[in-house]
Amino acid sequence: MTSAQVPTPRPYRVAVIGSGPSGLYTAEALLEGDPGVHVDIIDRLPAPYGLVRYGVAPDHLKMKSVIRALVTTFDDADRVRFLGNVHVGEGGIPGEALREHYHAVVHATGSAVDRDLGVPGEELTGSVGSGAFVSWYCGHPDASGPGPALDRPGAVVVGAGNVAIDVARVLARPAEDLAATDAHDAVLDALRAGSVTDVHVLVRRGPQHVRFTPAELRALAKLDDVEIRVHDDGVLAAGVPEPAERRMRQVVETLTEWAAEPPGRGGRRRLHLRFLRSPVRLLGTGDRVAGVEVERNEITADDRIRGTGETEVLDAGLVVRAIGYRGERIAGLPFDAATGTVPHEAGRVVLGGEPLRGSYVAGWIKRGPTGVIGTNKADGAETAASVLADLPDLGTPPRPGGDAVLDRLRDHGIEPVLWDDWLRLDAAEIGLGVRRGGTERVKIADRALMLDAARGTGARS
Repeated sequence: MTSAQVPTPRPYRVAVIGSGPSGLYTAEALLEGDPGVHVDIIDRLPAPYGLVRYGVAPDHLKMKSVIRALVTTFDDADRVRFLGNVHVGEGGIPGEALREHYHAVVHATGSAVDRDLGVPGEELTGSVGSGAFVSWYCGHPDASGPGPALDRPGAVVVGAGNVAIDVARVLARPAEDLAATDAHDAVLDALRAGSVTDVHVLVRRGPQHVRFTPAELRALAKLDDVEIRVHDDGVLAAGVPEPAERRMRQVVETLTEWAAEPPGRGGRRRLHLRFLRSPVRLLGTGDRVAGVEVERNEITADDRIRGTGETEVLDAGLVVRAIGYRGERIAGLPFDAATGTVPHEAGRVVLGGEPLRGSYVAGWIKRGPTGVIGTNKADGAETAASVLADLPDLGTPPRPGGDAVLDRLRDHGIEPVLWDDWLRLDAAEIGLGVRRGGTERVKIADRALMLDAARGTGARS
């Protein structure tokens, strides 16, 4: 037997970069799959849970409750470790340095870049991606500065999925409704002081083509003092082909009812669902968005969408594009710019048709921004199975050992947030929730204050 064929001695050490659902489900499958595996879950933020914490709207309390399941990944303190506040890449620890300490590295960093509309005027102030806007209202530390300007009556959201609906709902609902959530105080203050009265959701296709889930859509009808108006050019009244998917049939039924009888009729705020409409130009006053030129579309005989040339202008001081995300290139890994993903086979990174030894992907950087939170469980299990199958043949890293990683991080000026540190930050946020009046928690959105809380030196909202 050659030295390359000698089985790698245990414990196997695996780094999972990213502590969102994809990373945690992958880690869980690794730990369950082999008692000889030790996992470090690494995140650039001081807090775990990724998009569950920073991508789910504050009023989605049921969806946020998945954290109760994700936290169990950290139960085996002898084999799993959280290393927060660790940036891997330029300005942090280089990926090649980190790989010296692990048999395998799994990248579960998601897809964080907003896609562009590709229309004139998109660069104007007040034109933002949904990722940036969602980060703001979810208290992401990267978005802790001044929020979007909400000082004009009109706001436009472009998109046909649940993120578009989330953004529109947060803009339209009374700010006090969010006071019982974990929303940061600065977000509540901005919404209270805002002047938005009309939120327009632009959907390029018809009501039978949208990607809203029935639950997300129906939640709009429960908003206080908000009228829901459906603008569909009479498509629903004329009747549309019944979608094959039950979920879509429910959406069409709901929209048909609303087109005939708007929920919340007479509300002081209005949420407009404008189907068969595409933005063709953002209009500005100086460098600030002042409106959106919108083209009416029509459905052709072969079920395609084409512009009619008929346009109108919607007044808006804010335009949020919710048309999808793409991943960012990871140093040292191949990247498919067309899909925004890392090429792989069952989670094994592939370079030049061959697996890149010891490198793996999971979640959106693996498959693109598709699916729901639960989709990551099977996805993570697939990647974990590949890692577990490969570990005996991957060889021993040059500098294995848990303490060696901490020393290396400190050599790069990084003081990681460990699990006990996170628990202190967690307790500080829960305390802020008690002080607000009984909400479960209030997020600390400033990174420095998060680190103060994590290290026991105090925090404030």
